[in-house]
Amino acid sequence: MALNKPFNRGPRPPFKKKEAEHNINHFIRATEVRLVGDNVEQGVYSLRDALAIAEEQELDLVEISPNAVPPVCKVTDYNKFIYEQKKKLKEIKNNAKQTVIKEIRFGPNTDDHDFDFKLKHATKFLEAGEKVRAYVHFKGRAIVYKEQGEILLLRFAQALEEVGKVEQLPKLEGKRMFLTVAPKAGKK
Repeated sequence: MALNKPFNRGPRPPFKKKEAEHNINHFIRATEVRLVGDNVEQGVYSLRDALAIAEEQELDLVEISPNAVPPVCKVTDYNKFIYEQKKKLKEIKNNAKQTVIKEIRFGPNTDDHDFDFKLKHATKFLEAGEKVRAYVHFKGRAIVYKEQGEILLLRFAQALEEVGKVEQLPKLEGKRMFLTVAPKAGKK
């Protein structure tokens, strides 16, 4: 049975505008403010005087440091202010160094040739400024060779002593025993 009436969902909730991150103009609650900005004589003003100065320049009064005594307000265009803040945050995020951790896997009975091969790779990683996380994976009943795995990891750490420093000594987590080595400072 088809009805020609649209489905009624009830009254729509009112659209909520996103609240401003900063108090601006008449939303500032302080009686006195420290005024900063371009083309403004810096100093402590009453809120009414600060709003008059901002209005005179056809700009907004933005509270940038509400916890200061008296609160710090800047005379600026609010949209431009928000844009510059987002731009700064993006730049900081782009400049933040990402830590790269390379993993190297061993078995509890790894041969000398395989050990040397993996040691060469770890040395390259550390010289490139990356961290190395070596682990021994114990399959099935191989967990009885815990001591052998720990000895292998300590030997690995000792071989990397010249290019890296041990950040975390061998630690057993489940079926894996981990060792973390970071590059020595100044080596990049």
